[in-house]
Amino acid sequence: MELYEIELVKRIGNIMLKAGITLSAAESCTGGMVGMLLTSVPGSSGWFMGSVTAYSNILKTTVLNIPSSLIEAEGAVSRETALAMAAGVRELTGSDFSISVTGVAGPDGGSLEKPVGTVWMAVCSSQTMSAEKKRFAGDRDVVRKKAADYLLEKLYCLLAKEVK
Repeated sequence: MELYEIELVKRIGNIMLKAGITLSAAESCTGGMVGMLLTSVPGSSGWFMGSVTAYSNILKTTVLNIPSSLIEAEGAVSRETALAMAAGVRELTGSDFSISVTGVAGPDGGSLEKPVGTVWMAVCSSQTMSAEKKRFAGDRDVVRKKAADYLLEKLYCLLAKEVK
């Protein structure tokens, strides 16, 4: 774990604690890395409710309540699925904010439309839902790390802007 990751999570936690709000996460390609980062600082239990690692489509549908028809139509790596994952984990945990990540970490599984390194991330609250697509270069571990870090940076920027 890098120092900048620890500092980023501390900043996220400080905002959430000060505002009295909570966070949950739904992960696919990062395999629990986001949850690991969020729980790396003491006191995270005061604002982080937990993370669901829904790597398979079956867990996406049964635990996060994503319609299988959505995954079939849009794919597991899509804007729609990332948004549904974030909404699903927020509903499951009752958190104020939620984040999600789904992607193709590689080395296999890519396509012309969704090459290796394609990642969709989403942030959800009672007032807003947003998703962003990124393409990260590197091997499987690098893609996963970059995706987790970028998602936390995206969350921090949103919190710093919207939470008073």
